[in-house]
Amino acid sequence: MTWQDDPATNGQGHDQGHGHGHGHGHGHGVSADADRRYLGGALALILVYMIGEVVIGLLAQSLALISDAAHMMTDAFAIALALVAMRIAARPPKGGYTYGLRRSEILSAQLNGLTLILLAVFFVYEGVQRLIDPPNVEGHLVFWTSLAGIVVNVAATWLISKANRASLNVEGAFQHILNDLYAFISTAIAGLVVWTTGFARADALASLVVAALMLKAGYGLLRDAGRVLMEAAPAGIDPSELGGRLARRPCVEEVHDLHVWEVSSGYPALSAHVLVDAKGDCHAVRRDLQQLLRSSYGITHTTLEVDHIDEAASSNGGHGHCENPHGPRHVSGEAPHEHVGQASCEH
Repeated sequence: MTWQDDPATNGQGHDQGHGHGHGHGHGHGVSADADRRYLGGALALILVYMIGEVVIGLLAQSLALISDAAHMMTDAFAIALALVAMRIAARPPKGGYTYGLRRSEILSAQLNGLTLILLAVFFVYEGVQRLIDPPNVEGHLVFWTSLAGIVVNVAATWLISKANRASLNVEGAFQHILNDLYAFISTAIAGLVVWTTGFARADALASLVVAALMLKAGYGLLRDAGRVLMEAAPAGIDPSELGGRLARRPCVEEVHDLHVWEVSSGYPALSAHVLVDAKGDCHAVRRDLQQLLRSSYGITHTTLEVDHIDEAASSNGGHGHCENPHGPRHVSGEAPHEHVGQASCEH
């Protein structure tokens, strides 16, 4: 059987043929209501602490504390955005939105990543300025405020870690909180150094560490969300390897127009055109391929158009059963495209 790599079609989906089969399943393991409760609890903690930190940061003239407070403001924004996106994404498909609004979560993740990067650039600039001309920093205020921030962020991180982090939307909020925890640790160390040694530049150095962590997390979110928006294959799935496995299944002669992508994080989908030998049962082949995709790749949303490779070769007018077919296999694929849920077989 064969796997073809010919970009002949744009993969808009297949609706020809007789008969169809659907595969569905969205399992997340954590309910949406539970996710919202965890995120809501983390949001309340952060808002209360952020107000106090802004006041103390201004009194202490600490850029590290103010950058932490600004980061916490983006944390609050990220969690609020995640909560809104979760509600929007939960709406059922309607009208022209045949997948619903699931990708609103991906847009939320991208926005979270972008805010992290923009803030990081700002704090790099401010940190460098303060390295050149350090202000008088109240180290003891920075130290004790940062310790309180560590406690708040540990609690918030724990709450969000219990939500479904397979969602890039939730992961975006989690990365904000986790980076804020790291930031408070570095700020506490800087406050202790300033307090005990008088080295005021430690505060600016801590803000640069925070900025570096923000850049790393922001880039990761933009990269992962960008893969979904560009309909790249899900991370960990090699379309060539997957296509080869499909083409080696019994009775399969050729697989082409193979597309695998993510509608949203944790929601992979696949479409392909499969040609079966003249004696094969294409319905049985379709069920076999769907089982393989479900068990080995976690892909339950599939569109498989299954046809016989050469109807004229079926001289006996019937279909047999293939136990161990041999011969060249051919598979082809191109960039993923959206279409979900049905398989067809022409007789």
